[in-house]
Amino acid sequence: MINVERKNSFQLRLTRRLKEETSHNLDVYLFVPGDLGLSTQLISEEAFYHAAINVSRTYYSDEYLLPLVHSRLASRNRLGSDSYRLSLSLYAYQYVEAMERTTRSMLVSANKLRHARHEEREENREVQQSSVALLDQLHEMIDLSDGILKRLRRHQPDDESFNKYFANIDNYLSWFTEQQLLALVAHMPRGGEFTDIRRRFISVYHREDEYRREKQYNAERVMADPTRMSNKMRLLRRLIEHPITLKQEALELGGGEQKAVKALATAVVMTFVTLGVLQLRSVLGGITALFVLAMALLYAMREVFKDDLRNTLWRWLRKGRPKWRRQYRDPTHNALVGRQLEWFDYKRFASLGEDIQQIRRRKVAQREEVVLHYRSSSRMSPTRFLSGYEHTRETLNLDISMLTRLMSKGKHHIYRLKDGQAVREGVERRHLLNLVIRETGSEDRPYLARWKVVVSRSGIVDVEKVEESSLVDKQPSEKGK
Repeated sequence: MINVERKNSFQLRLTRRLKEETSHNLDVYLFVPGDLGLSTQLISEEAFYHAAINVSRTYYSDEYLLPLVHSRLASRNRLGSDSYRLSLSLYAYQYVEAMERTTRSMLVSANKLRHARHEEREENREVQQSSVALLDQLHEMIDLSDGILKRLRRHQPDDESFNKYFANIDNYLSWFTEQQLLALVAHMPRGGEFTDIRRRFISVYHREDEYRREKQYNAERVMADPTRMSNKMRLLRRLIEHPITLKQEALELGGGEQKAVKALATAVVMTFVTLGVLQLRSVLGGITALFVLAMALLYAMREVFKDDLRNTLWRWLRKGRPKWRRQYRDPTHNALVGRQLEWFDYKRFASLGEDIQQIRRRKVAQREEVVLHYRSSSRMSPTRFLSGYEHTRETLNLDISMLTRLMSKGKHHIYRLKDGQAVREGVERRHLLNLVIRETGSEDRPYLARWKVVVSRSGIVDVEKVEESSLVDKQPSEKGK
């Protein structure tokens, strides 16, 4: 299963869990409206890939208490310090990711509820049901958060080397929880049934703040400066992510082939140029002005046809083949744990597979769409992972800021009737991008889904899943591969 969400104003985050020792294939299709004028001449495939696509993988465990069990064993000298660091980091990281995802969804619900209450002069049944659902989610979240933090703090290690790392993670989780709760308090509907949960969130904030002061996790000058505090916590977040994030070695494929194609194209063109020079010499005789002019024309043609021939041979040779390769290594032992091949290119709608065309359901108005296609094929080796962790979690960040620069800056106005008066309102122009993802290997059956991504020049406005389906095991092959 793949989850797509808005990471920030210009980035989409795609996450998926990879199963054990199986091959994993991922196809990401981004359908860009034709009125943006996107083309390979404007943004090349290599430029978009390097600027817009970022992939990372971390250890993952279905058994959420397993990392905590490992950290307890390590603190009792039954496991090494590396195992303790990784296990504790994994426990904290999975809590942080779950907390962030839950908070984002509840912030969206809270904002929608506030707008609905503002527009409705009287509470209707639908608004009341939304209030009850959001309230239940808030209570459940704070209960789970308290339980997770208590489990972590119940077994603080005595060893100084372990305790230092524990303190850093405990410090960050306390501050992070406080920030997430305050964000919900700031956007929570005012008054009514939300008064008690608001008070509970504020009490947890005071509790965590007092807890960090008692532990002396942060100096007074740091706590007094929000900028320094935020920067310190950002470094602690990196400290958590480092031991569980697989190291990557990226390599662009085809370097030797590119040199061979360049040499071949030069050799072919120079052969014809040499034959032309010999023919000119036999026809014109000695070196004359006409001979010099003919030579200049031959060399000009050489420069033109050499580049064209080289580009044509290169496209023919690399068509359908991977362009990049990643190797993943364990951050602790530096052992090779997986490999991945990657493709990225611009495609025509007619060259897409039947399943992709069907789920896109393209109409006449969308004939000019440009399709950006990213593909990856990977295989992991869980036998080389740290004991107990057979899964990884892949995060793919897709930055669309390069596309938003192609959008017009201007706004236009509309008129509507409000309280019996015609009012003029400014609205920004928005574009609809369609994101289609196909995945095989992570689930028992191939998975296909489509999301609508509403984008303006100022960033991503909304992300909505509109369709999903499970495919048969045999996938339709794409044309042109």
